Amino acid sequence: MTPRADLVPAMPSDYVAGYPRARAYDPALAATYIRHTGIGDPLADAAAADCAALDRAAVARWIEAGMRGADDPGLREAPVSLRAFFEAAEIPPAWLDPAAFGPGVRMFHRNSYTILVAFVTGVLIEGFTTNIAKSFMLTGRVQDRGVRRLGQNNRHMTEIFFPGGLERQGDGWKLSVRIRLVHAQMRHLLQASEEWDAAAWGTPISAAHLGFAIAAFSARLLRHTRTLGASYSAEEAASFMAVWRYTGYLMGIPETILFRDEAAALQLYDGGRLCEPDPSAESIVMANALVNSAPLIAGITDPQARRGLARYTYRISRGLIGKETADALRYPPLRTFGVVPWFRWQVRLGRLVDRWMPGRRQGRSFTRFGYLLAASTFDPDRIRYTLPDHIHDEHSSEW
Repeated sequence: MTPRADLVPAMPSDYVAGYPRARAYDPALAATYIRHTGIGDPLADAAAADCAALDRAAVARWIEAGMRGADDPGLREAPVSLRAFFEAAEIPPAWLDPAAFGPGVRMFHRNSYTILVAFVTGVLIEGFTTNIAKSFMLTGRVQDRGVRRLGQNNRHMTEIFFPGGLERQGDGWKLSVRIRLVHAQMRHLLQASEEWDAAAWGTPISAAHLGFAIAAFSARLLRHTRTLGASYSAEEAASFMAVWRYTGYLMGIPETILFRDEAAALQLYDGGRLCEPDPSAESIVMANALVNSAPLIAGITDPQARRGLARYTYRISRGLIGKETADALRYPPLRTFGVVPWFRWQVRLGRLVDRWMPGRRQGRSFTRFGYLLAASTFDPDRIRYTLPDHIHDEHSSEW
């Protein structure tokens, strides 16, 4: 079956095979997803293009000023497009209700260790089953500096779930907007590169891929944490989704592909997976690089211990993402029988003991939060606002 060109114009060739499957699942969603493979982030992209040829240190100072406020005097000399970007970023969506974040924030900290495990072994891996792996593979960001990449992901998640983190001056707000600008800069660099095949892959770091990723980081993360034994109410789950929805908005995901609730996010995830091609060579490299970076994130440097934890991480990941996906990603053929139930039992046992010993629960909460911070690229003094200046990470200035 050949997709109708009038329904989805200029479809990237990598999506031709999957589009009929997605249409059979949800025709409107399939068309929306494919359309967004050609969409970037107009406001951020304009700012990135205007700043590309300007002094890198000056651009970083302007961005830092914009993070303080769109009316900050430090922005006066910045390009009009960058000033417009920050003015728009400060306008909250009509649906925003910060008071709804509380239950989700508390749930995150109560289950932070389980959420971190599900994040690293489940949703990050599933994200790289899509063509987004191609942009990361070209830049070299993961395979060369996987530990820093994981740490940045963990820090971002920690900050958006910190009480007040998504307020205008919160670090969760600033990191989300910084990620948006980094994506725009990488999009600018990739589009100018002969290595990027737009006819096959569409727009680099497209709105489709970002919408898919935020659906995975929220709804799929909830599903995986349930599998691993986390406990939370329907109110807490809805609040968790609300935190991620606003985070996605701050990251520049258009509302035309930004989920509304958990059910819509799962539908987007499933429809997006059907649209996407089978995992590529880039997906295989990215997924395995992430798994093998996990022991270093945990602070384990002994080679034998690293190999042992990597094997355990592979087993947990296989149990979460399923045999078919794991095999497509060329995971080692490890047995998974009992590994997820055993992990789940340990989580539930720990929760039961916490009920009997409330003092232990408080201590464990501090320990888990400390572990999450230790597993993050965390500089308590400041956030860097320099942007990459080369498509290949090894040739880029520090950012």
